[in-house]
Amino acid sequence: MKYPLALLPILALAACDDGLQRDGFLREVPPEVAAIAGPNQNLQAVKFLEEDNCFWYEHVGPVETTLLPLRSNRGRPICAAPPAEPETPAS
Repeated sequence: MKYPLALLPILALAACDDGLQRDGFLREVPPEVAAIAGPNQNLQAVKFLEEDNCFWYEHVGPVETTLLPLRSNRGRPICAAPPAEPETPAS
């Protein structure tokens, strides 16, 4: 599920380089994202990937460490709507 356009400025700021720490993780998860994130997810190691416009968190398991999609309380990935394509004028 995509989230409302009101989240877009927050997500854009989260993706800025000056908001990143080592290895591309966000220094701080935007409060609006943290508020809708479901429990038992690592909010200390979150990335915003421009490839899919979604937030991902680092899960450290007993065998491997991997990125998993950050999900809402309803189990849906937390993503931004893709940028709108500019309209081309009709000829």
